[in-house]
Amino acid sequence: MKKLFWVGIGIGVGVLAARKLGQAKDLASADGLNRTVGRMSDSLHELAEAFRTGMNERETELRQALGLDETSGPGHH
Repeated sequence: MKKLFWVGIGIGVGVLAARKLGQAKDLASADGLNRTVGRMSDSLHELAEAFRTGMNERETELRQALGLDETSGPGHH
């Protein structure tokens, strides 16, 4: 019974290893590498856009707090 258990474990590990090896080969191919680089590039662009948006919002808040915002100043119509 123990031998059958260990054979089952060995088969399971073998199947998992074969799947991981197949995924690694796919990622190593030119198409897989292009997809990975494309995803990373998209993520970097999204991060930069979120940073710029946050930076602009914070600058607006600071300008308003310091009374430097020309469009919403007290004597400006």
